[in-house]
Amino acid sequence: MRTQNATAYRFLTPYLLIFAIFWIWPIISSFLISFQATRTVPWRFAPAFNWGRLIGDPAFYNALKNTLLILVIQVPVMISLAIVMAVLLNSPLLKARGLYRFAFFAPVVVGEVAYSAVFRLMFSLDFGIVNKLLESVGLAKIDWFSNVTPAMALIMIAVTWRWAGYNAIIILAGLQSIPEDVYEAATLDRVSKVKQFFHITLPLLKPVIVFCAVLSIIGTMQLFTEPFLITERGGPGGGTETLGLLLYRQGFRSLNFGYASAIAYTMAGLAIAITLVQLWLMREPK
Repeated sequence: MRTQNATAYRFLTPYLLIFAIFWIWPIISSFLISFQATRTVPWRFAPAFNWGRLIGDPAFYNALKNTLLILVIQVPVMISLAIVMAVLLNSPLLKARGLYRFAFFAPVVVGEVAYSAVFRLMFSLDFGIVNKLLESVGLAKIDWFSNVTPAMALIMIAVTWRWAGYNAIIILAGLQSIPEDVYEAATLDRVSKVKQFFHITLPLLKPVIVFCAVLSIIGTMQLFTEPFLITERGGPGGGTETLGLLLYRQGFRSLNFGYASAIAYTMAGLAIAITLVQLWLMREPK
């Protein structure tokens, strides 16, 4: 047995070394950097320098507010839409289901730069198709990029478009794992389809929905691409700047690595805390 274990660990050694060098060490190193003043030469140990600034930084609170706003509004809407899409995709009445499943999943594989450029064109003030449609029904055009509220709405629309289908496919897999005899028994008891959905489907999908919600929370806390590419680096006036964008600006534009590391660990801590709260709220009653 010991020989077999030793052989297994020898095969795992290359992976473990790579994992330690490129994952474990950067995590430890960035944590240590968060306690250093990195704008001095040489760097000096100053525990309160970055973390103290974090507590009183208006830019951090603005980015935190924007991130939590997206989290509170966009994630529930996206998960709800994904559930509806999954139910429709699972319907036996739907023809060419494979084609529709691919179509809903396709946004995930589209390049981020490409789809961001398309969204900028679609929501352009003067020649975007969205404003053209609004004008065609008698509504005024919306300046999606110069006002904070429309810009934030645009970010949420873009993120929902990209990830709703991905979550729908995961929920669809959960739907297909529910035994058909459960629904047959409910039908024999004359339980309506609506009641079956709320009293059978949703409770049995609860672990899958929680899984999708956790992934979405983690993704939202790291949101970077959409505010950077679609709304011009978090514009207008920082109205769509997220924690991920603030981290990038501090770390790679201002080269303030210590403060960027403090922001990164704050993001990770918030994501873990929110996830744990959600798991506690969604726990099974004893």
